[in-house]
Amino acid sequence: MQLQARMQVRPAGPRRAGPAPVRAMAGSRFADVAQAPPDPILGVSEAFKACTDPNKLNLGVGAYRDEQLKPVVLSVVKKAESKIFARNENKEYLTIEGLDGFRKATVDLLLGGDHPAIKEGRVAVVQSLSGTGSLRVGAAFIARFMKGSTVYLSNPTWGNHRNIFGDEGVEWKYYRYFDADTVGLDFKGMVEDLKAAPPGSVVVLHGCAHNPTGIDPTKEQWASIADLCKERDLMPFFDVAYQGFATGDLDKDAFAPRLFVEKGLEIMVSQSYSKNLGLYGERVGALVMVLNDKEAATRCLSQLKRLARALYSNPPTHGARIAAEVVNDKELFEEWKGEMRGMAGRIERVRGELQRALEKKYPSKDWSFITKQIGMFSFTGLTPVQVDNMTNKHAIFMTRDGRISLAGLNSAKVEYLADAIVDSVRNH
Repeated sequence: MQLQARMQVRPAGPRRAGPAPVRAMAGSRFADVAQAPPDPILGVSEAFKACTDPNKLNLGVGAYRDEQLKPVVLSVVKKAESKIFARNENKEYLTIEGLDGFRKATVDLLLGGDHPAIKEGRVAVVQSLSGTGSLRVGAAFIARFMKGSTVYLSNPTWGNHRNIFGDEGVEWKYYRYFDADTVGLDFKGMVEDLKAAPPGSVVVLHGCAHNPTGIDPTKEQWASIADLCKERDLMPFFDVAYQGFATGDLDKDAFAPRLFVEKGLEIMVSQSYSKNLGLYGERVGALVMVLNDKEAATRCLSQLKRLARALYSNPPTHGARIAAEVVNDKELFEEWKGEMRGMAGRIERVRGELQRALEKKYPSKDWSFITKQIGMFSFTGLTPVQVDNMTNKHAIFMTRDGRISLAGLNSAKVEYLADAIVDSVRNH
């Protein structure tokens, strides 16, 4: 009875026919954000990973692989890390401009250790987040201190160049570079376009092993481009992503930026250690400005630091220590040069094997461009439809502009790749 009494004294309320209705959630404030397209390069790797074909081949991303198509950690990197760990160094922040030993090593590699610009203090350098981050700091500098300048990019160029400058609000245009008829350099078109560029424009030049074409100007053509930049007051901005990796020789691969400086031009340079030291995930690079005046270099460095501070504050430590250890240690440096020659040599070998296989299977077509090109990539001339056939039928993944990364090819797969290329060219 007491229980019943307690139950009867509950507060009265309206009777409900069932569960309380669920309040509809409001739409997201970001509902109108457009879906971004997949990255044209990194998206290739994602598609490759999802593919179950046992014969699949990834020739999209420019990352070096050994003859078993496995990622490589260089011997000198392992030795450098052992030395670093033995010193039990701390994990404190670096200064905004980065590790001093790394910055010195970077400039020495670019210009040569005894260069007058270094001795005279005319070089401003900030360690940054590999090549991409260095280019982005440079783009921010251009947006702020070269207002109204247009950046000229080669057609074609590395796809991320457009994003890097465009996202900083810097206008960009193309200059002619690739001649589809000769599968070579359209030097005449390049010169015409740069002559038409307004004074004060920025020209992005690939220091060596042009991405994606693998086609570089000759030494004589580089000299003409330098003279043209000087005559037209154009600012050269070199993207140096493959120094030492392209030919196996650090000095040969630095020919173009060194020539421009010798001719009295001020230059900007983005440098990366992803390829030549295999430090892809460490994001090791630098932005360098070689100027004609020490005071200007000091002022520019102060502004580069200010821009870097707002973008990422401090650069990462470990990869910079590795690079500095390798470059500044005489024995490791010599060993590194040997490993670079080995990587460049393996790519050169599979280039020759691919060309010979294609000539055997399709002798009526000229395939000589494959070995005339240099560095990690070959620009095959395949159309988007032909590339789709390469992927959909043969499980060979590559960018739709026809670029293949020969660093992802080994001797065992050369015949398979050649068969797929011939099928795509003949039937599509």
